[in-house]
Amino acid sequence: MKNIILISTVLFTLMFMSCNDAPKSELGHNEAEGVSKTEAGGEEAHGEEEGGHGEEGEEGVVVLSTQQIETIDLETRTLEKRNLGNNIKVTGRLELYPQDRANISPFVGGNVRSIKVIEGDEVRKGEVLAYLEHPDIISMQQEYQEKNDELVFLKQDFERKQTLYDKGVSSGKEFQMAQSKFRSTTSSVNGLKSKLRLLGIDPSKVEEGQIYSAIPISTPISGFVDEVMVSLGDYVAPQSKMFTVSDNSELHLDLKVYEKDIPKVQVGQKIHFTVASKPDELLTAEVHSIGKTFEEDPKALHVHADIDNKNGDLLPGMYAEGRIVQGEKSGFAVPEEAIVKEGEQSYVFIVDEDGAPEENKMKYKRIPVSTGVNDLGFVEVNLPAGTPENVKIVTNGAYTLSSEMVKGELEHGH
Repeated sequence: MKNIILISTVLFTLMFMSCNDAPKSELGHNEAEGVSKTEAGGEEAHGEEEGGHGEEGEEGVVVLSTQQIETIDLETRTLEKRNLGNNIKVTGRLELYPQDRANISPFVGGNVRSIKVIEGDEVRKGEVLAYLEHPDIISMQQEYQEKNDELVFLKQDFERKQTLYDKGVSSGKEFQMAQSKFRSTTSSVNGLKSKLRLLGIDPSKVEEGQIYSAIPISTPISGFVDEVMVSLGDYVAPQSKMFTVSDNSELHLDLKVYEKDIPKVQVGQKIHFTVASKPDELLTAEVHSIGKTFEEDPKALHVHADIDNKNGDLLPGMYAEGRIVQGEKSGFAVPEEAIVKEGEQSYVFIVDEDGAPEENKMKYKRIPVSTGVNDLGFVEVNLPAGTPENVKIVTNGAYTLSSEMVKGELEHGH
């Protein structure tokens, strides 16, 4: 009986052990298979996340294709040094001195017979712009001829009576009358002669019998024709404006300096400024004169500065932003839009010259920088040690690159 019980106990124990072993083996196999599938899925997902961010394990890098670069209008520029200063910031306009702008009008009225120029033409001092004709112009020349001929006779009569008077043959009254007529006619002839010269007519030619039917309208300065305000056949009254000519080579910078900054401004100081038509070009000027009368609204003085406009590409009326230099230093600088800030830290993106992992792609790397003087849209930067001085900086599209980089990091995190 005891043997039967012992055998039964052993069989039961063996059956129980075999039941426990089988599930454990199956579970272990399934778990291993599940891990393998998860790892494979992770590799597939990672493999699909190419092109918007850096390679695996490489932080602060963005890789873009040529098409993506064109789409976001990304621009780069070689790092360069600029003169930066914490100076007086001013605004103003490009203006002409009064003597460098001419409003051209006729001295006498007349009808426009011909026009020789159009707006934008370059002209030289004394060049004819148009011709005016009118009967009064002819009458003036005829009067001059008559008076001049009369003067010849009166001069002879005066000299003859003076001789007789000196000899006591002629009376003093006759001599005085001859003298008066001669002087009066001389004055009239000289007046007409001056008028003809103002009209551009040569009096000596008129004395010889030549009569001009039209008078020239010429420019008193060299420059460019700004406005033409007449047409053929128009009657132009005396002193009516016909043309405007300006000499843009003598442009100056007219700036407003506020009261608190006036003691800092001196004649001869250097000025750096920019205009809207050349936002990336830093132009220079020099303080020529400082006004002595305040404008009330706003309360400021006018400061005039000489500029170089030999190329003629600067025009009157252009708005200018600048700074009057008190003391400046040279340093590496980038446009303000090239700086990306995260909290208190500033960054720029540079072109990674090691190349992108694939053809037709470009790699951009974010590097930290410390910033200094902010001047005329440029910011002084100090790059990490070892950064080449000829490195290319992303000047347009930096924030787009930053967004792409963050997007790629988030995708990697999942």
